[in-house]
Amino acid sequence: MSLLTEGIKIWAFAARGGIMNRRNFFAMFEMFFWPLVAVFSVGLLTQFLRLDEATVSFVLTGALAMNTMQIVQLDISYALLYDVWSKSLKHGFVAPIRLGHIVLGSGLIGLLRGLVVFVIMGVLSVYYFDMELLRPGWLALIWFLIGLFLMAAIAGTLVISLVLIFGHRAEITAWAITYLLMILCGLYYPISLLPSGARWLAEFIPLTFFLEYFRSFYGFPASVAHPLEWGLLLGLGYLVVSYLLMVLSLRASLSRGTLVKLSE
Repeated sequence: MSLLTEGIKIWAFAARGGIMNRRNFFAMFEMFFWPLVAVFSVGLLTQFLRLDEATVSFVLTGALAMNTMQIVQLDISYALLYDVWSKSLKHGFVAPIRLGHIVLGSGLIGLLRGLVVFVIMGVLSVYYFDMELLRPGWLALIWFLIGLFLMAAIAGTLVISLVLIFGHRAEITAWAITYLLMILCGLYYPISLLPSGARWLAEFIPLTFFLEYFRSFYGFPASVAHPLEWGLLLGLGYLVVSYLLMVLSLRASLSRGTLVKLSE
């Protein structure tokens, strides 16, 4: 199959995601409302606690990471959930498409929306709370964003897999998974504060190392010597595993009739 054909299929889901976001007031609302709530609630807390500039940047980095990653992950998850909610899931798979087209197409829209959220929160954090966002440099900032998008893709494909296996019962994971990562990855605190068992789990999550990599430029030591390399290695490995799990979940859904049950 030609690359042009594959590109058109991916673009079709990107275009669908763009249209649905543009026409859905609540999708646009959550894109601006929750990031604003996050940056001001966390930022004002840092002022109340009278934290130094480096610690302010440490905490606000967590707020930026969570909201950016969540908006991208939700766009990937919604690509399947919209069809589940409209009970038209089986109709989508009548077309000659694969799950990869869905993930890549919706991921492109999520990436654009995530960039908008990151820029808005970053500008507000710098202007109102004196966050030193550019202290690590542009290259480190780009690698940090790549890490966030990679984690969002992993979380999004995992949600799709769970929905294909368990149906409507797994919908809650689309919102819960980011908050679970927030606790384990030290979003607002170093993982050294976690209990030993939770700290052990955190060391297997790529987001932990992406956060430590970016925060190391503010003087906070990472738990490993090369956090960026560890994050990328784990992230790419998990992405491959999560994609394979998603494909296997679709096959299981087809064989057990779950796909039909989720449609009319």
